[in-house]
Amino acid sequence: MKYQNLLRKSSRISLQELKSKEQGKYLPIFAINMESFFTGSSYDTSEDHPRLLGDRLFLNTRWYFVGGYTREIIRSRSVAVKGFYDRKAWAESSYRVFKLIEGCGGRFHLSGLENLISCQGPVVFISNHMSTLETFVFPCIIAPLMEVTFVVKEGLVKHPLFGPVMRARDPIVVKRNNPREDFQMVMIKGKEFLARGTSVIIFPQSTRTVEFIPEEFNSLGIKLARAAGVQVLPVAVKTDFWENGKYLKDAGPINRNRPIHMVFGQPFSIQGNGKDEHKQVIDFIINNLQQWEALAKVPKQDNLSFRVKREIFYNQWGIRFLTFVRNDNL
Repeated sequence: MKYQNLLRKSSRISLQELKSKEQGKYLPIFAINMESFFTGSSYDTSEDHPRLLGDRLFLNTRWYFVGGYTREIIRSRSVAVKGFYDRKAWAESSYRVFKLIEGCGGRFHLSGLENLISCQGPVVFISNHMSTLETFVFPCIIAPLMEVTFVVKEGLVKHPLFGPVMRARDPIVVKRNNPREDFQMVMIKGKEFLARGTSVIIFPQSTRTVEFIPEEFNSLGIKLARAAGVQVLPVAVKTDFWENGKYLKDAGPINRNRPIHMVFGQPFSIQGNGKDEHKQVIDFIINNLQQWEALAKVPKQDNLSFRVKREIFYNQWGIRFLTFVRNDNL
């Protein structure tokens, strides 16, 4: 009864955050009925989405955007240091950054959202890491649907500005100077999180990079999922809309002519030693990156929506493939 009273009094208590003091175990109580910000299996920013006046007044530079997300970090930090930065607050602050990006000319194209809804339990998300954007935006897509945390570098949790925000979400912290220690930390803490129902997001690349190099994409996420007995959900992103800065990495320029793509694949289980599944994730990312690159080369037709352009591309691609197969069989 006392836990039900707590639920009525506070929105800060979530499924894994409500803990029994007597037993030290997490109670199976759903504390927050959080609605998703996105409905359906996909989301596309409308072609006529209005630009924010402030962004226009700053003459299409990056600075209104940089100022906007910096204000959101400061706001979130203030909530975090008071102990109120829960999953709901995290998702909402992430969504405000999402809308800021749209207001500054960003065009999102999300797909595979139905695969998030169909998850039967915690999963390991494995994604390529192209920019800071996915770190800011993933929470508003994933957190309304499940408990989730990141594997992050130690520098993020010690950052004077962003550190309290990151620590409030209890991430798995790696130092990146001792691979063996990092591996043990992810395996131990990751299995603990997954056992109590919290999904884990892993970026297997050593750093953010526009170019995807399979040899630099480690299999840590696969190993964690195999050890914990949970499924893997592959994610591919193209987020070079927000570039890395030359001097301040998180204050890089934004490219309004580059669409933002994110696709969430179907979750799958690990069989055997996981080598085939590791290759499956890599192929998933490469195939989507190649499709997006080819899609960007389709001649621009201003009177067509992105979905129509995408259908044109897929139809052209299909015709070329069928022509190749037919000629190959002659």
